[in-house]
Amino acid sequence: MRFRHLIAAVVWFCSVTATTGLVFAAEYATKEEAVALVKSAIARVHEVGMDQAKAEFMDHSGKFVDRDLYLIVIAKDGIRVVHGQNPKLVGKQYFESVDVNGYEYGKAVEQIVQGPGTGWISFAFKDPITGKVLPKQNYVERAGDYTYLAGVYQR
Repeated sequence: MRFRHLIAAVVWFCSVTATTGLVFAAEYATKEEAVALVKSAIARVHEVGMDQAKAEFMDHSGKFVDRDLYLIVIAKDGIRVVHGQNPKLVGKQYFESVDVNGYEYGKAVEQIVQGPGTGWISFAFKDPITGKVLPKQNYVERAGDYTYLAGVYQR
């Protein structure tokens, strides 16, 4: 009888640990999810155009804002047309952006835009979940007249 209780306890412990691990793993976005979000946004713009898509990209109850994952879209001239977390940044220049440490991450994005068209940048930015400034990595991809970014915070 004790053996059955021991087995039941081990099975219960493993299932609780596995479930808890999944919950913690899904709490924050991954790099793969950031790339997938950018690819999905590019496809959506091809389907419906930027005018309709940008409203969807900034809708916090929609599919383009998820936990700490959101889109930024910039036009060829470097002006933000979408910012999934802070609509006050729409209409402002991105290529001049500097983080709290003085790193000119906007220029790093501009180099990707003018060069290979895809890449990753690292900088510090305010996490929308915790409100703390954290290291962040943004995936950058140029497509048509726009450059799309989505990133993950390093915890």
